[in-house]
Amino acid sequence: MTERLVLWDFDGTLAFRPGLWSGCVIEVLDEHVPTHSITVEHIRTRLRDGFPWHRSDHPHPYPGDPERWWEPIQRLIANALVDVGVSDARCAEIADAVHRRFIDPSIGWTLFDDALPALSATAAAGWTNAILSNHVPELPALVAGLGLDTHVDRVFTSALIGYEKPNPEIFRHALSAYEHPRETWMVGDNPIADVAGAEAAGLRAVLVRSASADPPGQAVGLRQASEIILAG
Repeated sequence: MTERLVLWDFDGTLAFRPGLWSGCVIEVLDEHVPTHSITVEHIRTRLRDGFPWHRSDHPHPYPGDPERWWEPIQRLIANALVDVGVSDARCAEIADAVHRRFIDPSIGWTLFDDALPALSATAAAGWTNAILSNHVPELPALVAGLGLDTHVDRVFTSALIGYEKPNPEIFRHALSAYEHPRETWMVGDNPIADVAGAEAAGLRAVLVRSASADPPGQAVGLRQASEIILAG
């Protein structure tokens, strides 16, 4: 039974990918349609809605089914490509390539410099580290590919759980897996999904790397986050 647990967000907290989804689409377009003039912003404006985390109050219709999870995501990407003028005949192929690239830990993904030191500090103090993220079904493999698997006990991804942060069900799922630890913190870069969601579930939370910190400057790095947790 775990007595003390730290739940870490993944993207934007422990690791990052420049441009995230929109950046990944442009990378694939550069390879498949090298003469295109489409920008990251062209894609970003068309991907501002349609992902499961845009509707966190609704459970997924097919929790735990990676193929079913990806179907609407690839359709969303394909439709965005059609909208910016990519040939209909190429869009499904490019969307599939985006899927494969996005989950490849060797392309684009980078750990923040303070990720491993922070995880090591909390682990050395007797805390269990786990990842809780609104992310793709393949997140555990992505985490392992980045070398984080030896620093975290478990990886919880919303795509397999069926709920997105800040929905309280995703926090309950993680807490139940650890038989409701005596102390739990959530560390993340999103003030709503990570901080407000965790606090509504009765957990303490630390906001990191966020330009939306209120008051400005409240957000901290992971070293400071680990210090806050260890100080209690």
